[in-house]
Amino acid sequence: MFRINSLERLRTVSRTLCSRSSRSRSVESKEMFCFPKIWTGSVGVSTQSSFSIRTFSAPAAAYNQTVDIFPSIVIGSDGALSAQGPFAESQAQYLRPDEEAVNSLAERLKRANMGVVAHYYMDVELQGVLTSIQKQQLKETNASRIAIADSLAMGDFAVKMCQEGVTSIACLGVDFMSESVATIMSRNGFGHIPVYRATSKHIGCSLAESAEKDSYRAWLQKGKENNENVLHVVYINTSLETKAVSNSIVPTITCTSSNVMATMLQAAAEVPNITIMYGPDTYMGHNLVTMFSAILDAGWDDDKIARDLHPKHTRQSIQKLRDSINVFPHGNCVVHHMFGNEVVNAVRENYQDAFVTAHLEVPGEMFEIAMEKSLDGQGVVGSTSDILKFISAKVASAVKEGATSTNPIESQRRLKFILGTEAGMVTSIVKSVQDILSSSSSNNVETEIVFPVSSEAVTGVDDDQMGVVPGVSGGEGCSTAGGCATCPFMKMNDLDALSDIADMVIRKSDEVKLKSHLPPQRLLGMKIDGKDAIDLGSEPIIYMRHFMKEKFMPNSLVQQITGKCS
Repeated sequence: MFRINSLERLRTVSRTLCSRSSRSRSVESKEMFCFPKIWTGSVGVSTQSSFSIRTFSAPAAAYNQTVDIFPSIVIGSDGALSAQGPFAESQAQYLRPDEEAVNSLAERLKRANMGVVAHYYMDVELQGVLTSIQKQQLKETNASRIAIADSLAMGDFAVKMCQEGVTSIACLGVDFMSESVATIMSRNGFGHIPVYRATSKHIGCSLAESAEKDSYRAWLQKGKENNENVLHVVYINTSLETKAVSNSIVPTITCTSSNVMATMLQAAAEVPNITIMYGPDTYMGHNLVTMFSAILDAGWDDDKIARDLHPKHTRQSIQKLRDSINVFPHGNCVVHHMFGNEVVNAVRENYQDAFVTAHLEVPGEMFEIAMEKSLDGQGVVGSTSDILKFISAKVASAVKEGATSTNPIESQRRLKFILGTEAGMVTSIVKSVQDILSSSSSNNVETEIVFPVSSEAVTGVDDDQMGVVPGVSGGEGCSTAGGCATCPFMKMNDLDALSDIADMVIRKSDEVKLKSHLPPQRLLGMKIDGKDAIDLGSEPIIYMRHFMKEKFMPNSLVQQITGKCS
């Protein structure tokens, strides 16, 4: 079992890593000098020794965009909203949903006895309505059948809703999320309860699909042939097919952005000569390797590593682990890929007083500035949940300070946050901030959520050619150069589609059509090397669940890695 502690020590090493001048940092080298607490909790290091930074062959560069001032949503001290810029206006208009729409969907879901699990990146209009229904349900019954969460927690919420008596689940996300939810439900005894997607169409994901290409399988096969004791650590945000095929090539365990480092450390502790293949998220993989280098270059001795990182590791074993990591070179998220050098330049020049948040999947440039800010408590790098917690904590602290101030004028404040992730997060952020404000007697704090969106954004038009037009109307806010402010795949889920699903369940007359809304069944009845494909795809998730609970690798997985299976 690993141990990680002391936030101040993390800040010490991060200050050292981030002490270079901005001129010495290049987009081309993808140097990522700071590392996030979400991977390590906190780690300790002396700043007395010098060190170097390992560099990598750069993944496809995050696109450049010319921007000065970004759009934003301001949450007033009274909870009222105001938007600045077209993109923000398109997001804000749905944060106070129509009451009729709320009541109509709430009644449908009740009659259908349906629970809803939705990802944080969901369509803003839909999230606004679901959040209002959630408040209604909590007020009426002190329980809710609506959950807005990250991809792993969606499955857990679905299981809880099944235990409480729902007879169907609507899963609002991309296809691999509905697969994952259905798998988790099945493993918990609820495989008979249907999981419905909002559309019968394929809902893809740029990151997940990068692992479904022949190049990914060839990368795994080459790693297996050229190394012994190979473990594939695959990001949870991939399809069940990817997990199954990967697991048939090399032993595989899934990971999240919060447990990926712990997974690697424990695996290496139990299998000293391990080779770890990490994919498909290239940025996150390179960030991890850089972090291990930082620990070594900053002069940790064996005692410090054993005390503050992992009791079974030493400098030698950490170096061996770092050098054993093979990162897939061609995987990224179309949303997080957009946060490149020009965004960072605009933040540095025009938002010096802002808090900066960044998802773990962002390129090195955004990663760097968020980590620099985090040294003084002015930023965070983490998962969607970490970003939400950070913003909420800062607002709550400011409100508390304002409530105890004896000078109302001096206590007037506007907190400004750069949202370095998908814009759909704003719904949960606004809800949390408004809840904090409503529960306090202080009315001196305003909160501004800033969207780092390209001024050269485009939006899709509804035709068969997938055309785009200039502007950022209520939709993706994508750039033709290669990035999006909101996920175009997630936005395939909408309010009308969810209402239609509920109606079909109520009528019980469209069973054929309802079946087309079930999660992809690509593995149903399939066998890979004589093994059930669904079982092969589920096994890496079960391994991860075991590790999260027991803090050590399942014995069967270790035996697979070392080739000692009975």
